[in-house]
Amino acid sequence: MSDLWIPLLLSLKVAGWATLFAAIFGIAVAFLLSRWRSPLCNLVDSILTLPMVLPPTVIGYYLLVLLGRRGWLGQWLSQWGIELVFTWQGAVVAATVVAFPLVLKSARAAFEDVDYRLEDAGIVLGLSRLQVFFRVSLPLAMRGIMAGVLLAFARALGEFGATLMIAGSIPGRTQTLSISIYEAVQAGNDDLAMILVLVTSASCIAVLWFAGLLTPAQQRHRGAR
Repeated sequence: MSDLWIPLLLSLKVAGWATLFAAIFGIAVAFLLSRWRSPLCNLVDSILTLPMVLPPTVIGYYLLVLLGRRGWLGQWLSQWGIELVFTWQGAVVAATVVAFPLVLKSARAAFEDVDYRLEDAGIVLGLSRLQVFFRVSLPLAMRGIMAGVLLAFARALGEFGATLMIAGSIPGRTQTLSISIYEAVQAGNDDLAMILVLVTSASCIAVLWFAGLLTPAQQRHRGAR
């Protein structure tokens, strides 16, 4: 049973932290992009959403170049005793990078659907920009944001390529569910691979179902037309 529960708990821990970081940065950047009026806005958006279309191995390579011992950020972190390569924290970084665009896209669309007049009314009533964000913009966009956050969690839970390159496959330390499936297939352990596949599939289906429930009804009606 440890072959199932250890990778599952590790995957949930990695996906949980990755989703938290992706949500914090994704919501902040999405709000800024939704209010930024510049020709460069779409260019910045395209760069930030590259992890959605790049092969996971390419993302993993970039992370290795950046965070490896010879990378400029990796060298700086090592001075503080922080090593991310071949650690579960490195897996969190990889999962955060691939999950971030899902939060960004959903949150930006949700913020752009918020009526600007309501934000202006809050300012007229004496609220600061920060108060307007937390008391007006964020609550009105919350359903769309949460749908993106759940999708990001599902993406982080199933992350494989970038995680394998940056964190490796160390049983009990960096071997997540997706990597465990790969290792089980390679070892010819079809029974364990099938159980892991079913657990992963069930988890992702549940997350996607909840995300569908949180999608604003207006967007669902648009998609049905």
